[in-house]
Amino acid sequence: MAAPDIDPDCEYDYIVVGSGFGGSVSALRLAEKGYKVLVVEKGKWFKPEDFARSTWNLRRWIWLPALKLTGIMRLSFFRHVSVLSGVGVGGGSLVYAATLPVPKSEFFHSGNWAGLNDWENVLKPHYATAYRMLGAADNPQFGPGDRALERVAARIGRSAEFHAAKVGIFFARQTEEIGREVDDPFFAGAGPRRSPCQHCGACMSGCPHNAKNSLDKNYLHLAQQKGAGILAETRVDDIRPLGEAGKQGYVVHVQDSTRWWPRRRILRARGIVFSAGALGTVKLLLKLRQASMPAISARLGRGIRTNNECLIAVTTPQTSEDFSQGIAIGSVLHADPDSHLEPVRYGAGSGTWRLGMLPMAYGRNVFVRLGRMLRELLCHPLAYLRIASVRHWAKHSQILLFMQHLDSSLRFRLNALGGLASELDVGPPPAAHIARAEALARLYAEEVGGKPFTLFTEQLLNIPSTAHILGGAVMGADPESGVIDRAGRLFGYENALVCDGSMISANPGVNPSLSIAAISEYIMAQVPPRSG
Repeated sequence: MAAPDIDPDCEYDYIVVGSGFGGSVSALRLAEKGYKVLVVEKGKWFKPEDFARSTWNLRRWIWLPALKLTGIMRLSFFRHVSVLSGVGVGGGSLVYAATLPVPKSEFFHSGNWAGLNDWENVLKPHYATAYRMLGAADNPQFGPGDRALERVAARIGRSAEFHAAKVGIFFARQTEEIGREVDDPFFAGAGPRRSPCQHCGACMSGCPHNAKNSLDKNYLHLAQQKGAGILAETRVDDIRPLGEAGKQGYVVHVQDSTRWWPRRRILRARGIVFSAGALGTVKLLLKLRQASMPAISARLGRGIRTNNECLIAVTTPQTSEDFSQGIAIGSVLHADPDSHLEPVRYGAGSGTWRLGMLPMAYGRNVFVRLGRMLRELLCHPLAYLRIASVRHWAKHSQILLFMQHLDSSLRFRLNALGGLASELDVGPPPAAHIARAEALARLYAEEVGGKPFTLFTEQLLNIPSTAHILGGAVMGADPESGVIDRAGRLFGYENALVCDGSMISANPGVNPSLSIAAISEYIMAQVPPRSG
């Protein structure tokens, strides 16, 4: 393909598609190596005052730009899984609970990447770097939901496996800092001014107090100081290699993502970093494979993982404690060698999720599930009436996030309309019902005097939900076994890298954000500095 005439101001060494954990790491490290970098992000810029004060403010919380909803939370529904993900400058860090666990050893020795490297040891320094950059600290204050999980841990004989979560949140270091804005506490003043956490529980609807270490306050902030540009509210539509396998660079077609009549632009870069998350990167690469980049591996879209998750809400009519108090995820219980449980909270006033909940009742088909749900309602009518009359759902509820490192996978492909569709891959599909999660949820409900609920998509359609969709562009020894090599390089093309959740090549069984950042640090460490 011949290179079109492009304004020199639109030419870059690297264009990074997406600003989540992989994209933000890439932007900073490439800028530090002397490259001219542009980050393209389809979501909006958000300041603390821009976030929704509750999840009922759909315009600022939900991402559905066709309806002029331009918030930070995207809901995606497929035949085999429902996905919660983040949108905006900072990607998933805007909606994540700031929890930063290191996976168990099995993660580094399983999946597509097993044997490509001594990952557990190779990645240790990069995990340490990600910890430092994200300001990881132990949660210093438990809320009522955390104390309830501690009691569950005692009941199952796992008290030693209960502990405070390590999170990327700024906590007051001394009493006089409480309620005050202070100079950057993480990067010797190079970062933005910060205010300490007020334990309001609103981490996932957008921290209103400037305490959560979302990526716009660390990696992206520092990348901008090094000259990186950020183009928000812009979507990449097409990427066309110049020369054989992109040796002469890439032409990148972009357009506005929040306008009904979008403007279009053409950019050019020597290299590309795909960092739009598992959903965004896989969809874009599938489109490119059909058109301008046919040499992309046929393994693209395979190995989609859901972290083997369950999301179960427990709501109590009791009013003695406020379950919205604390940070979004303040504690962790390793319920058994394979399972990981966290109590998740939203800030007071955020009760939107109650609209999608039904009493928990699992079974082999929808009729069995509906029958068990009806029996549950008939056996405990007063309890459910009291719960239905609760005004402030977040103050009375905890969402239990259950994860396992046991593996299961799906495949993504393009449907007739150009959107993503899921289908079964090798091995068992992700399950909506995990017996261990159900048992723990019932124990937790007993501790708080409440009842467990799950999303209607699980009850009626038997479709599991996940907040951590991973894979689809996994690592491999060659194009027959993976989409990228062990250094994150896209097979078949030069100066094209993948750094986001789509590269995760095994099931971590814990919140994956730290791992995405650490592996991206490793990939960027393999990129040589800009010559000259």
